[in-house]
Amino acid sequence: MRRPVLAIAMLVTALVLAGSPAAAATFPERIPLPDGFYPEGIEVGAGPDFYVGSLLDGAVYKGDLRTGQGAVLAAGAEGRFLAGLKYDGRSGLLWAVGGDGQGTELFAFDAASGELIHEIAISGVFINDLVITRNALYITDSLADQLWTVPLTNQGAPAGPPRAIPLSGDFQFVTEGELPINLNGVDATANGRTLIAVHSTLGVLYRIDPATGVATEIDLGTGAVPSGDGIVLHGRTLYVVQNFLNAVAVVKLRPDLTSGEVVDTITSDLFRVPATAARFGSRLYVVNARFDVAPPPILGGPIMSVDYDVVRVPRR
Repeated sequence: MRRPVLAIAMLVTALVLAGSPAAAATFPERIPLPDGFYPEGIEVGAGPDFYVGSLLDGAVYKGDLRTGQGAVLAAGAEGRFLAGLKYDGRSGLLWAVGGDGQGTELFAFDAASGELIHEIAISGVFINDLVITRNALYITDSLADQLWTVPLTNQGAPAGPPRAIPLSGDFQFVTEGELPINLNGVDATANGRTLIAVHSTLGVLYRIDPATGVATEIDLGTGAVPSGDGIVLHGRTLYVVQNFLNAVAVVKLRPDLTSGEVVDTITSDLFRVPATAARFGSRLYVVNARFDVAPPPILGGPIMSVDYDVVRVPRR
């Protein structure tokens, strides 16, 4: 009689597991964010954890990509706003660039508790996105002809004051227009020796030597990436979020990064002016900023309680 009893026990166990939260995990295609959150930056942390920062008050939302559930991890503060986010697994810190109402700031939150661990003043104009390498943070300043860097220890802690890196070479500094965004999204090669950044206004890509600030335009042939916002580099494939075009350009780069080709465009009926993206496995998670209907208050827009979300799309 042992075998029937064992079979029944296994069946009961399977039924229990099928009804458990782990089994119910579905990795939803759309993950809602709080109404009126004004999201901009998104980052994936440990496992399926993801984080989104607020342009309204600098709050940080933490969610689970498996279930779509989440809550505000770090409360907002009057005058504060957050743009780009990056997670450093060495320290467990979630780094964010933005401002505190008086100037531009670099923030570091404990990714588990939401506690604000570091707050570093940076004399930038509009610091917008960042990337972490083994020994430094690099930050784009979208209304200036410079990058910023903060040295890091091997454990990912700040190791010195911020320093400006003037941009030269092929970089073109644009000052005309209502809001002439220059360098925006930034990422780095695996060894950290080369940065890649997108020029939002010109729709071009640069590879940048972080030691010198020399920028070299990446030849895209007849292609371009206008309205480029956040970027994700995975091997030699670069994903460029094109906010007002409601698309993500897929760029295949040559091994030497001198040139590349726009080989595909990811679109979705769920895109609503996406701003940034983060990679998890074979998917990209793109945050809808909805700049068309709710311009950020930091740019003079009224505070509105519109709905926001994160959208999952396949990588190509």
